[in-house]
Amino acid sequence: MAKTSRQAIYLMIFCTIFTSLGQLLWKFGVNKINLEHFITLFNLPFVFGFVSYGIGAVLLLLAFKKGEMSVLYPIIATSYVWVSILSPWLFPADSMNFVKWIGVLIILVSVSLLGLGSTRIKKVIQNG
Repeated sequence: MAKTSRQAIYLMIFCTIFTSLGQLLWKFGVNKINLEHFITLFNLPFVFGFVSYGIGAVLLLLAFKKGEMSVLYPIIATSYVWVSILSPWLFPADSMNFVKWIGVLIILVSVSLLGLGSTRIKKVIQNG
């Protein structure tokens, strides 16, 4: 299997940024919906949320082409981190408490360990 390039990792990080942005835009769009006017093309945050999510999907595919899925896919979990950190700033009703911060920390540590574990296993296999 080909080595995962830094470019693939960067693409995956941008993928998580775009998918997180898409989720936040969906939240803005959903907040604009009322019972009389359901989802319309005039609900720009909702539409731009889909566009942002689509860009994230393209970046995901490009990253997979340049690296190993076992290294890249766990990075997607960082989208939970982006949304968790940005939501309280953008939506006053949302909040971060101690337990949520612990969850963010666990996600970041887990993603780091998965990436580190993948590189160490490769070194062991190569050194045989």
